[in-house]
Amino acid sequence: MYPYLFEIGPFTVASFGLMVATGFMVALYVLGHELQRSEISEPSEVAGMVINTALIGGLIGSKGYFLFVEAYEPLFSDQWFDLLSFENLGYGLTWYGGFVVATASVLWRLKSKRLPVLVVADGAVIALAVGYAIGRIGCQLAGDGDYGVPTDLPWGMAYPDGVVPTTEKVHPAPVYETLSHLVIFAILKMSRKMAWVPGQLVAVYFVLAGIARFGVESIRLNPRVAFGLTEAQIISVILILIGLIWGGMLFRQPRSSISEASK
Repeated sequence: MYPYLFEIGPFTVASFGLMVATGFMVALYVLGHELQRSEISEPSEVAGMVINTALIGGLIGSKGYFLFVEAYEPLFSDQWFDLLSFENLGYGLTWYGGFVVATASVLWRLKSKRLPVLVVADGAVIALAVGYAIGRIGCQLAGDGDYGVPTDLPWGMAYPDGVVPTTEKVHPAPVYETLSHLVIFAILKMSRKMAWVPGQLVAVYFVLAGIARFGVESIRLNPRVAFGLTEAQIISVILILIGLIWGGMLFRQPRSSISEASK
């Protein structure tokens, strides 16, 4: 594992931070490319606004969820400030917390700019899939504890030098997530050619991302909170149901609703 790649003067470049930054840059490129196919003017500027808003909202949401829900640290305690320190900035980032706040922030910006929300959202989920896949490479390189339960499978891995080390061979869950979201990215790209109503790709993403996360959570060490499921699995089920219900409504609309934005 390589939690830290190299040093530049007093600064240490962490593999997790570098891969997250790379993921956002690739997502920016992909979203800009997708928006060029729509009727949105200045697609590069809109893509930049969406990605920057998602970056800030995602970091605030993922860190805030960890501090107030998972870490159970009292507000403004010494441990609370320590978790917010620069060296621990990449620790304790919760995916669903970041997803909710980032999504709400992006929706607010799109509404305030009077942009077509669902058209942008269809491109955004394609960018999100590939950006997430790249970001999870950072988790794998850092060995930050996102791995799964012990396994005897040939691809089981130990993380002796990780941020959260283990010498026992375990499921490399970050690798599973990277591969699953690359598959989701490919499916969304192919589905874009067949979509005829804005918002359909968002529904497909909700279902596929929920299934992928539910599956990975089944081999993680996270505690079960209800019905034998982890918190992330419960949220995944909700995400899948939303995608199925919303998708069912959209896919019943006639193909005569085809718009230039969904070509």
